[in-house]
Amino acid sequence: MDIQKGDILTMKKKHPCGSDRMLVLRSGMDFKLRCCGCGREFMIPRSKAEKNVRAVDSAGREPNEN
Repeated sequence: MDIQKGDILTMKKKHPCGSDRMLVLRSGMDFKLRCCGCGREFMIPRSKAEKNVRAVDSAGREPNEN
């Protein structure tokens, strides 16, 4: 899955504040995410994040042309 810094992830499960959209601040073995609802930042393992992603919005990035 191609997830990069600046993408907005729509998750299957909601954050306790009620928002299901997260901004990617860092990607690697772990993802650092910021909740778009309350602004809380947290880190989760890549495997857990990729399993719980419903959609990736990469509107802020240019698509890679091959």
